[in-house]
Amino acid sequence: MLLASAAMLAGLILLIWSSDKFVEGAALTARYAGMPPLLIGMVIIGFGTSAPEMTVSALAAWQGNPGLALGNAFGSNIANIGLILGMTALLGTLTIASNVIRREFPILLFITLLVGWPLLDGVVSRPESWLLLVGFALIMIWSIRAGLKERDALGDEVDAKLSSEAEQVPLGKAIFWLVLGLVVLIASSRLLVWGAVSIASSLGVSDLIIGLTIVAVGTSLPELASSIAALRKGEHDMALGNVLGSNLFNTLAVVGIAGVINPIAVPGEVLSRDWAIMLAVTLLLIGLGLMPRRTLGRTAGSLLLLSFVGYSVLLVSQQLA
Repeated sequence: MLLASAAMLAGLILLIWSSDKFVEGAALTARYAGMPPLLIGMVIIGFGTSAPEMTVSALAAWQGNPGLALGNAFGSNIANIGLILGMTALLGTLTIASNVIRREFPILLFITLLVGWPLLDGVVSRPESWLLLVGFALIMIWSIRAGLKERDALGDEVDAKLSSEAEQVPLGKAIFWLVLGLVVLIASSRLLVWGAVSIASSLGVSDLIIGLTIVAVGTSLPELASSIAALRKGEHDMALGNVLGSNLFNTLAVVGIAGVINPIAVPGEVLSRDWAIMLAVTLLLIGLGLMPRRTLGRTAGSLLLLSFVGYSVLLVSQQLA
């Protein structure tokens, strides 16, 4: 038990560190290759903050613990909206751009409803998982094309930042961090999954619950760091877009990849409790965003944070019952 706890803690720390190095190396390498800065921001950085969830869930499914993969995806989505956006909004008011309300909110709601469909028959099959991945690919292509047309401030910021860093970091060093980050990312994910499954077995807790709580919060820490950093820089779109993009990755790519590797058996409570609460916090976020001021301030942050606390209390109380 002590060894498993230490392994899980070490896995989380290394996971966060390696995902940061992986994103840094990938972004700089892409910059040297001439990749447009906006695509770096949307694809590589967006993928990087979801890399922990994707790697952990893929390894969990590969090792025969698909419940951990599903719990990680849904739990991370709930944590992203309730915990991360809630804490970020408490630290400073987030202004919601009109294009987020017009484009990102409807997409997020649609894919949240969509992922409920494969849960109905109690198993996320391989064909259903492939459909989720196809949906993810289509949304990414559409988002990239729309982003390239807009050429917003995200592209300018990423361009300036990467241009400055690329002048200081040689290509060989960028590739080194890319490879090292990926290797440590995979190794730390294995360590985290092993620790989580061992703790679950020792306590008699299902791997689904461990995935919904400890693993979900741990793998969401990169999003928390990124959102707070973006808020401090006044980049409200980036802070909000980081969370919305991560939820798109989790719902479609994380669940899809895990289900392709190993079909996921879905306990009844996943649909009635976890998916339903994920849908509820998504609707809460959209409702708060549609208020006349179109901001997320302390009141909104408190409501979002309370929703996450309430969900966590519900999980613990049901487990102890």
